[in-house]
Amino acid sequence: MVNSKWSILLVVSCSLLVVHCFAQDRPGNKPPLLPFQVNPIQQTTDEQMAMQFFQNRDFDKAVDIYERLYEKQHGAYYYYYFYCLVETRTFDKAEKLVKSAKKENGDAPRYTVDLGYIYFRQGNQEKAVKLYDGALKDLTANQQQIQELANAFLSRMENEYAIKTYLRGRQLLKNTYPFSMELAPIYERMGNNKEMMDEYLNLIEFNQGYLGFVEDHLQSSLANDPDDLKNEIFRKTILSKAQKEPDKSWYAELLWWYSVQQKDFELALIQAKSLDRRLKENGNRVFQLAQLCVSNKRYDAAIDAYKYLIGKGKEFTFYDESGYELLNTRYLKTVNDPVPVQKDLLSLEDEFIMEIRDRGINTKTLPMLRNLAHLEAFYLQKTDEAIDQLNKVVDIPDIQPQSRAECKLDLADILLFTNDVWEATLLYQQVYQDYKNDAIGQEAKFRNARLSYYIGEFKWAQAQLDVLKAATAKLIANDAMDLSLLISENFDPDSSTIALGLYARAGLLDYRNKEDLALQTLDSITAIFKEHPILDQVLFKEANIKIKQGKFQDADTLFGTLVRNFPEDILTDDALYSRGMLNENQLKDTQKAMACYQDLLVKYPGSIFVIDARKRFRTLRGDKIQ
Repeated sequence: MVNSKWSILLVVSCSLLVVHCFAQDRPGNKPPLLPFQVNPIQQTTDEQMAMQFFQNRDFDKAVDIYERLYEKQHGAYYYYYFYCLVETRTFDKAEKLVKSAKKENGDAPRYTVDLGYIYFRQGNQEKAVKLYDGALKDLTANQQQIQELANAFLSRMENEYAIKTYLRGRQLLKNTYPFSMELAPIYERMGNNKEMMDEYLNLIEFNQGYLGFVEDHLQSSLANDPDDLKNEIFRKTILSKAQKEPDKSWYAELLWWYSVQQKDFELALIQAKSLDRRLKENGNRVFQLAQLCVSNKRYDAAIDAYKYLIGKGKEFTFYDESGYELLNTRYLKTVNDPVPVQKDLLSLEDEFIMEIRDRGINTKTLPMLRNLAHLEAFYLQKTDEAIDQLNKVVDIPDIQPQSRAECKLDLADILLFTNDVWEATLLYQQVYQDYKNDAIGQEAKFRNARLSYYIGEFKWAQAQLDVLKAATAKLIANDAMDLSLLISENFDPDSSTIALGLYARAGLLDYRNKEDLALQTLDSITAIFKEHPILDQVLFKEANIKIKQGKFQDADTLFGTLVRNFPEDILTDDALYSRGMLNENQLKDTQKAMACYQDLLVKYPGSIFVIDARKRFRTLRGDKIQ
């Protein structure tokens, strides 16, 4: 029985083997290949290999592959095949290719340009120009056709003919579409900045809705202008337009935008007032500009803006707010003066007291209350009055918790000023505990770390500062990084901190307005240490204290010493910029200020002060156009 089963299996197996072998001898019975199985590797390899040759400019090898690929799919490989034929100087074949493609595609303009390009590469420029001019002459009032011809010229680097195409198209379409959006970047690539500006302005003339589009493109273009050539042309052009055609508000709008971009706030204010009156904006733009001026420390422009708003009358929306802000801005201007005049300080105090008496102690007068406390403590030596003032503010019933915390920081600053270190650190710590995850909490932590640095607790201070380097508030993170770096770089090799301790003590004395003691302390560092990493910091600190004392010539000398003795130091560009500002604003030495700014631009091109230094240099040189 078993033998019988094995016999049957043997017969079946043999039969299957015969069928299988027979099937192998009959290729017609193979299952058909799916589309994606048809020579996929070879096709991909051809494309990749051709592209590699093309990119390597090995056109002799690329042309044969592209010929095969073009035969399979004309549209996809025409450009590469044509380019390879021209580059290998196979002009007859290239001409046949173009004429064939032109016939297939209904006499599209691009092929006329390609044919002209062949003649141009053969050296027959006259024949090429004839074809190009003919293509221009044959244009019709069809926007798509105009675009195609211009793009064909651009692909062959025929910028002039692309411009002619768009200008011809503008005529044919009877200015229903100006092609300014297309012309402007072509002019820019060619270095024709005046024409570029004209086209952008022409686009706004065509449709004011393009104003934002133009501003975006100009912002990018004007930012990439190391020699300020574009900015100069744009400024002249837009000023001229705004003066000649005052009825067209978009010129004033564009000039206002540009002035803000350039931080020319005086010109921006002129335009903002004009637009406010013309467009009946109810002062909104002017008020926003005033706030922007304050944030950029352009206090005179801000004061003018607030006075303009107050002049609109008591029924005006921004009247009360402008009154508050005007006084606060005058305060900022006074205390930011290197040597504020005592008479101005006392006058400000009287005005604050009168305003607060009239308006009461409330959330609206909070900024004035804080400024008054700072003024009395740090400038008028009235610390007791300042502390009382802030304690009253903290007790305002409806004050926001964060505003109360800000007042506590002010109070802690004043306590540190009076050398009450213990009470100050308790307040800093209290605010930090209440607002650990907020910017104000991080600020409190930084001020507490700075207090520790002042009193010589360097390791603890640095531990806190290292945490703050990752603070979400960028300014806090930067300040923490700078102070941490100062500490880490100025430990002596034997781990002593004598020089750093003296420098920190001088910093605290300076904070407490004890400038003479601070300078004596700094002088002791240079007397003890002939060489030390902190000596550049000492010079910089001394120069700034001299400015605070109104001894500008001494400060200039100290800045100069720092630049000369520490040319590769991290503070050198800062010293150069500060020296330039000092000579420009206090010493009134224009030539010396320009020399400082120029040195900064040439020797320290990566400095954060470069943009402002360039602007100040050009203004002093007389480049600025009014």
